[in-house]
Amino acid sequence: MNALQQPAAMLRCLAVDDEPVALDVIRNFARRIPFVQLRNAFTNPNQALDYLRTESVDLVFLDINMPVLTGLDFAQALGNLSLVVFTTAYPEHALQGYELNVLDYLLKPIAFDRFLQCCHKAQERLQTRLPAQPIFVKDGYEWIGILPQSIKYLEAADNYVKIDQGGKPLLVRTSLPELMALLPPGQFLRVHRSFAVNIQCVKRVGRAFLQLPDREIPIGPSYRDQIAHWLNKRG
Repeated sequence: MNALQQPAAMLRCLAVDDEPVALDVIRNFARRIPFVQLRNAFTNPNQALDYLRTESVDLVFLDINMPVLTGLDFAQALGNLSLVVFTTAYPEHALQGYELNVLDYLLKPIAFDRFLQCCHKAQERLQTRLPAQPIFVKDGYEWIGILPQSIKYLEAADNYVKIDQGGKPLLVRTSLPELMALLPPGQFLRVHRSFAVNIQCVKRVGRAFLQLPDREIPIGPSYRDQIAHWLNKRG
């Protein structure tokens, strides 16, 4: 058994589009993303609504212009049961989509990197909806549950990672990438070969360091672009 234990968070999805070719695109994209599971796909939106009466999904990829039932009407009927992403070739519908508080709007033909960005956005939104779940790390012969939001930063040290929550840190025999894979997407940022930080704990960003409440964390030169991208998203 590894020194880490946490079930992978899958994004359960449904696709609704009256064009089979458009559904094939979403199927192919979903297969390429390990955390995305396309549960079903429908060309008839009424059949999709019937499916959702007995099955639950996290995210619905939904075409707007469909002859049987428009995507706008479908989203209204769905309510808040699932996140909705509109997929359409007509950008003029974007305003109506956002008025319905949809998660995102993908313009056809959909690019894979844009689809992937949307799936990450869905993961982040779902994380804010759910109560915090602990990850479990092995300390000696015991498994200890840690809430991700309590972690200030992670520091790689040889074959271990130090988990700083304030007070005495924990040393876990694993790698930094393996540990970060268990943490909520978007909550932790890799800033150095040996460091990752909880973005909620960052007080100030300098050229070569990030200031946490009680420690400066160095910024690795190869991570500056990633940090700049994070700052631009926040702005």
